[in-house]
Amino acid sequence: MTHRPARTSPAKPDSPRKIGLARALSKLGYCSRQQAFELIRQGKVRLNGATPKNPETPVRLGTDRIEVQGQALRPAGKMYLMMNKPRGIITTAADEKGRDTVYALLPPDSTWLAPVGRLDKATEGLLLFTNDSEWNAHITNPGTHLDKTYHVQIAAVADSALIESLERGARTENGELLRCKRASLLRTGEKNSWLEIVLDEGKNRQIRRILDALGIEVLRLIRVSIGPLQLSDLPKGANRPITSAELAALNRALG
Repeated sequence: MTHRPARTSPAKPDSPRKIGLARALSKLGYCSRQQAFELIRQGKVRLNGATPKNPETPVRLGTDRIEVQGQALRPAGKMYLMMNKPRGIITTAADEKGRDTVYALLPPDSTWLAPVGRLDKATEGLLLFTNDSEWNAHITNPGTHLDKTYHVQIAAVADSALIESLERGARTENGELLRCKRASLLRTGEKNSWLEIVLDEGKNRQIRRILDALGIEVLRLIRVSIGPLQLSDLPKGANRPITSAELAALNRALG
């Protein structure tokens, strides 16, 4: 199947409001903000002919000239990718323990892309990347209540009482009430079951924590959709551009 990528027309210059130099490098798609801090402190970044050492030096994108090691930076085209994240991979640019990260799975010659939210090390499935920081913030804003669907294998035989408990909610050890928007049984065996769980908020490790509060062990956790965007048959560890039609549908879901 041939996918038509979302249009990547050059980004429009930002408003005259100034931002920090490190953030500017990230917004221009050159590198992460953390990497930008190091480049600036090493004197490899020039701003209007000067070499500032303060990563928070104010910059007006679209007006000021920024160079990295002699290369003038231009706004990158907007990019939107989806990945089928494998289990055991960290959602970060670099890991102090030397563990594999999702960036090892991205095209090596692509512009800098940030993950849209995170999946923990043990969680698999749909993960989005973009260099569109405003779109990223909109997707991850809890106020949008965008549905995210997961398939969950549990070490228990599920029944209607468990489904009701997931939707009614359970309190964690610290007293926080966690609930699922919807839950249903996909299939069950002699010792375990597969559930479909839908969330519309982004609390940290929400599914694992609510099942733990109910005394249920999670064996596998796979995110299969974000709004109308489906993981579908994307191979594990692979990535592809989000198509124009998919991007339009997702933006409609965001309102």
